[in-house]
Amino acid sequence: MATAIVYTEFGGPEVLHAVEISAPTPAAGQVAIRVEAAGVNPIDAKLRSGKRASADIVEPRRVGNDGAGIVTAVGDGVDGFRPGDAVVFSGASGAYASDLLVSADRVHSRPPQVDAATGAALGIPVGTAYQTLRSLSVGSGDTLLLHAGSGSVGQAAIQLAVLWGATVIATSSPRRAEAVRALGATPVPYGDGLADRVRALAPQGITVAIDAAGTDEALQTSTELVADRSRIATLVRGRDAASLGIRAFSGGSPVPLTAQQQAWRGEAVPVVLALLAAGRFTVELGPSFPLADAVDAHRAVEAGVDGKITLVP
Repeated sequence: MATAIVYTEFGGPEVLHAVEISAPTPAAGQVAIRVEAAGVNPIDAKLRSGKRASADIVEPRRVGNDGAGIVTAVGDGVDGFRPGDAVVFSGASGAYASDLLVSADRVHSRPPQVDAATGAALGIPVGTAYQTLRSLSVGSGDTLLLHAGSGSVGQAAIQLAVLWGATVIATSSPRRAEAVRALGATPVPYGDGLADRVRALAPQGITVAIDAAGTDEALQTSTELVADRSRIATLVRGRDAASLGIRAFSGGSPVPLTAQQQAWRGEAVPVVLALLAAGRFTVELGPSFPLADAVDAHRAVEAGVDGKITLVP
C-alpha cells in the first residue's frame, strides 16, 4: 500500500488527512515514481480553502502537482526511463503521496547536482516565470519591474530575465532586499511613493512589468510606468486584467492559457534543471515537513514563510 494526502471538504489546513491507496501500477505511457519530495505551492492552499474556485468535491481530492523521486516501474511505450532513475515531475495530480503515477511527458531526468527537494521546488514557480517572460518577450534591452521579487516565482523570474539580458527592478520588503539583489535584481521597497522610487532607479523607463503580488499598488504602479499595456501581466489578479487592459496568466484569469503558453510551462523544467546542473540557477529552500504533517506545511505556506516548502514521505 501507499499513502496520499486528500481532503473531502473545503476549509482550513485541518481538512487535509492521510489515506492509504493501492500501490500504483503504470499503464501505457505512465511512469511509477516513489516520491522523495513534493513541492507545496500557494495554489494548493487556495484550492483546498475554496479561495480559488474549483469543481465540487465528489470523492477524496488529491493535492499537489510537483515533486521529485525515483522511478519504480514504467508502462508500455515509455522510453528514456527505467527503474532506479532519479527524476523530477510537474503538472501531475496528487503529488502529496508516497508513490505516484505520472504521464511520461511530465517526467524529467534529474541531474546528480540537483537534490530531491530542489527538484520538487521547480514545477509551478519556474513554469509560471518562464512562460510569463516568454509571453511578454522579455529580453535584452528591457527593463523589467517585477512585483514580489523574493517569492518563488519572483526569484525564478529574476534569474531567467537577467540571463536573457534584461535589467530587473524587483519589489521586496527591506528584510528580503539582499536576497533579491543576490539574484541580480535591484531591490526597491514597496509602499507609498513606489513609482517615484522606481523612476529614480530606471531613468531610461520601464518597458515591461509583472505582478506576482496582487496588490492595488502593484497594478497601479505598473500601469503608470509601462506605456504598452500588452507588456504588463498579473499572475494573481486575473479577473481584473481585462478592465485594466493588461494581460493575465492563470491567477484567477477567466482566459485559459494557450497551447503555446502551456508548452512553455512544460519546457521550463528541463531548461532550469540544466541551469541548476551548470551552477547558473539557485532555489531558496524553506522548511521541509513529513508527508503526515501536510497540515503544518499548509499553515506555513499561508503564513508566507521564506523559501520553498516541501513534503517528504
